[in-house]
Amino acid sequence: MLRERRGEELALGDRYLNPQMGRILRTLGFDRTWVGGEGSCLIDSEGERYLDLICGYGVFALGRNHPDIRAALEEVLEAQTANLPQLGVTLLPGVLAQELVGRAPASIAAMVPANTGTESVEAAIKIARAATGRQRILYAEHAFHGLTLGSLSLNGNDEFRAGFGPLVPGCDPVPFGDLDALDAELSRGDVAGFVVEPVQGKGVNLPPAGYLQGAQSRCRAAGTLFVCDEVQTGIGRTGRFLALEHWGLEPDMVCVAKALSGGMVPIGGVLVSRAAFDRVFDGMERAVRHGSTFGGNDLAAAAALATLRVLDRDRVVEHAERMGALLLEQTRPLVERHEIVRDVRGLGLMWAIELGPPGTRTGRAVWNAVERGQPGLFAQLITVPLFHEHRVLCQVAGHRMNVVKALPSLLVSEDEVRWFSEALADVVAAAERMPRAMARFGLAMARGSVRASRAGRSRALTAR
Repeated sequence: MLRERRGEELALGDRYLNPQMGRILRTLGFDRTWVGGEGSCLIDSEGERYLDLICGYGVFALGRNHPDIRAALEEVLEAQTANLPQLGVTLLPGVLAQELVGRAPASIAAMVPANTGTESVEAAIKIARAATGRQRILYAEHAFHGLTLGSLSLNGNDEFRAGFGPLVPGCDPVPFGDLDALDAELSRGDVAGFVVEPVQGKGVNLPPAGYLQGAQSRCRAAGTLFVCDEVQTGIGRTGRFLALEHWGLEPDMVCVAKALSGGMVPIGGVLVSRAAFDRVFDGMERAVRHGSTFGGNDLAAAAALATLRVLDRDRVVEHAERMGALLLEQTRPLVERHEIVRDVRGLGLMWAIELGPPGTRTGRAVWNAVERGQPGLFAQLITVPLFHEHRVLCQVAGHRMNVVKALPSLLVSEDEVRWFSEALADVVAAAERMPRAMARFGLAMARGSVRASRAGRSRALTAR
């Protein structure tokens, strides 16, 4: 079927999935037919290889179609295991829990399985409330913790929250990096948990020195559970197995997901302290008070165990740290070279470039005109030429943000890091030539809009 129906991807997506995504792809000229993936690259129907710096939003930490993950899944399917007995347990989820607890801080003693990052955050909210007997959950402004209703209630981005209210009550934001604001909320004595990303994923925002350690100690003093959301930062992404290791943290809970299965199978989990776990699952009648039908399935556990083996055998975390240092070394000079580059930042292979208006009157006028029309559009002057001229796929870090973000495979090679760095230098230099860059970008968008309009008319005719 894959071969017979190739080329129908966008049409089917428009008709049965999300036509607005199809409009975006056509407008940006990203409407490729993807036919394969290997390592750090996606391959289109013309055989062109694109350096993939979105990485499935971070799930393909070991690249695409890693042979060890495939082999582990094939082994489980061949074994025909007694998967998900429900009133019973199988071997692989327990082995995975043992491995993860062994790699976690000493404060962690158990795992609650899940399928995704948002499920992991939802579980952490429930455990925090049940373990403390309190209601309120704190989160940091600009955070991203997921899109289901509970985790959305901890999402600090209005573009995701708008229209879905009322959200879960008792979920309140504090500024990221502000210990005084956190203190003020904790002093009320009713906070069950503080959920925080060690590095914020949407803009790759790093914490101020001492912030995370201070937040942890203040939570301890207030009887509040300290929860690290490592859904994106974990499993080697920042040059440590868990990002919290950079700061020596020992949280009450750690949320993991995304890269844990090598991108092959949905997976998630919450690593939990013994004290919190035992307060929630405190008797036989409460053994199943929280769970997930597919959580802890054999295929996900096998893929995760294979991922951990590859991380150890190939020293992937150390490689990610080296390649992240190289990426910063190659790209940080852009701050000095170009007025429009406000910052280049990152930790391991979690990287971002932030853009701002230039100093010239003409440049500022063009910037302001673009921002009035659509805030954050200027960042597309980076992502679109990277894609079309250099075959590099990356993303704008968030709505109304002039931040471009990259999440390479943790196995990205030195040559691939230099591929991106050189392409970025070329594109940033071109983007700084404002009027010409905007004219070129406008022409590309016009062509894309024509394709999007034609596709829309085609859908309308088909619907009739």
